[in-house]
Amino acid sequence: MSTPLKDTIGRYGVFSIALRSEDPAGRGERAEAAAELEELGYGALWLGGNSAAANAVPLIEATAKLTVGTGIQSIWQHDAGTAAADFKELQAAHPGRFVLGLGVSHAKLADQYRRPYSSLVTYLDALDAAGVPAERRVLAALGPKTLRLSGDRAAGAIPYLVTVEHTAHAREVLGEAPLLAPELGVILERDPGRARALARDFLAFYLALPNYTNNFLRHGFTEDDLADGGSDRLVDALFAWGEENRIRERIDAFFAAGADHLALQVVTGGPRDALPRQQWRRLAALLA
Repeated sequence: MSTPLKDTIGRYGVFSIALRSEDPAGRGERAEAAAELEELGYGALWLGGNSAAANAVPLIEATAKLTVGTGIQSIWQHDAGTAAADFKELQAAHPGRFVLGLGVSHAKLADQYRRPYSSLVTYLDALDAAGVPAERRVLAALGPKTLRLSGDRAAGAIPYLVTVEHTAHAREVLGEAPLLAPELGVILERDPGRARALARDFLAFYLALPNYTNNFLRHGFTEDDLADGGSDRLVDALFAWGEENRIRERIDAFFAAGADHLALQVVTGGPRDALPRQQWRRLAALLA
């Protein structure tokens, strides 16, 4: 029997859209950054955006044991047959190093978006038929139905842009065994005004996506919290910022609520395809 994913990826991972880039000019730096992240003690890399197995290959090749996962691969833009073939090829070359993170994306981003839950179930059926093991895939789950599906048909859930309260709810829905690995934005900025401004700049894109805003409303926020870039209450619930001890306490609160692993996304205000290597080092020191 294989070791459960939650026992192999450690407590901390890095979530980054920059590591997913396909720009050949930056391939060497991305590989170098991945190797350094492994040395710094992170257990996993989560590739932001609509990522796929091909994006994970150079990072896996540059490291010794780090887990690399897609966060997420859209079921609308990657058919199940191709996803299964790519998974099996990478698994054969690097056993146990890749995790297929799947999600339904958003109606505004996918023209094919129809009956997302049923479509996800059908996609998982096709992966089963193609021999992709449930223990090597995770789902981007927010609502209770998809959270339950994450426990039943995958190794667990990787919820994005969630709060401590959502994490406690997700753990209750999942039970103890499945992996719960929420993403958490980290802003290494002590000034409240500056930190919240960076958070709101980052958050603006997501406040236009109903999957996220509906989830916020399900978990105690109001329409007023969603207005004008997000209330302080919403921003402070979704991002860890401030003095190092404040950030540390915020991270610890997610574990106390039931998280097994945190996918930490450093928010800097810079280009999203830039590698925030200095901030990753600072964060590693804080975690230590």
